[in-house]
Amino acid sequence: MSAVTNIDNLTDIHLRYGNTNIPDQYPTRMTALLGIRWPLLLGGMMWLSDARLVAAMVRAGGMGFITARSSNSNKQFRQELQTCRHLTGGLPFGVNLTLSRRMQNNDVVLERLGIALEEGVRIFETAGLPPTALLPQLRQSDSIVIHKCAHVRHAIAAQKLGVDAITLVGMEEGGHPGSNQLPTFLNGAYALEQLDIPLALGGGIGHGRQIAAALALGADAVVMGSIFTLAQETPAHQAYKQRVAATDQHGTCAVLGSLGDTWRVINNSNARKVAAMEQAGARAYADFGELISGVRTKALAYEQGEHEEGMLSMGPAVGFARSIESVDAIVTRLQQQLMNAIGRFQYLRNSALTS
Repeated sequence: MSAVTNIDNLTDIHLRYGNTNIPDQYPTRMTALLGIRWPLLLGGMMWLSDARLVAAMVRAGGMGFITARSSNSNKQFRQELQTCRHLTGGLPFGVNLTLSRRMQNNDVVLERLGIALEEGVRIFETAGLPPTALLPQLRQSDSIVIHKCAHVRHAIAAQKLGVDAITLVGMEEGGHPGSNQLPTFLNGAYALEQLDIPLALGGGIGHGRQIAAALALGADAVVMGSIFTLAQETPAHQAYKQRVAATDQHGTCAVLGSLGDTWRVINNSNARKVAAMEQAGARAYADFGELISGVRTKALAYEQGEHEEGMLSMGPAVGFARSIESVDAIVTRLQQQLMNAIGRFQYLRNSALTS
């Protein structure tokens, strides 16, 4: 595996990865590692990160990850990969491989890793359990592995395993932020003192100012999700997207923490039922039945638009998602906000030097 560690010479990075598209204003180790123009990662979103959405992010200059578990069959997954390759015009894209704590559910991930490698994918976002079971194949294929975790100690352990980069999420992350109760930027500040490999920060990030703040902190990229749930390319019902647009930064809640599996979702009727059952003492997945079924969420909310049903993963950055627009338009706005913030940093620096 081609881990990037303690690389200070950007020319060496460019030569190693053949990247010629990094903006001179702010090259980072993550943009170099992935060969992308902007330090933006669209994290794998279950049921939503399909070929069309991921390809749109790649064409906009970032990186996206097709969620391997979202496909109903290996055949469908292979078709998604082939479609994405066509839509990107051959540009590299990634695949998300999430390992479940319920080990019997992980065979499909190993199968789909093999399919992805056969289809030429060499960029992977791993999540859930440590990627130990996946690393032999990934190392043999010289793939790039970005491991997503919530605790600094887990990030350090993944670095020792030999992953190429880390995504570290804070408590604000939509979906499963883990048991860590530290916010994104505090989590990141601690991690940067102990990691040598590229780091992306995620959780509650939906504005270019926050991207600038992450880069100023020392991160190499940000990972985002909620802000893109309103994208035209996101495969979800119009009624669901209208519900997202109506949700502000206070419209999410975290449930299932008592099971050790915190889940941050839109505060809809379904989530409130789950919270009430948890408060009443439910402590096993089976206790919640269909209320937490991913298949049910996909069928009712994403496909039929019944947005008060299902567990709709979402973080407070949803407040920045106010209208349905293309991925390219979202990324362009984030870039403009980022550059404005960087310009302010430069102004303050120049003022300090001349005072």
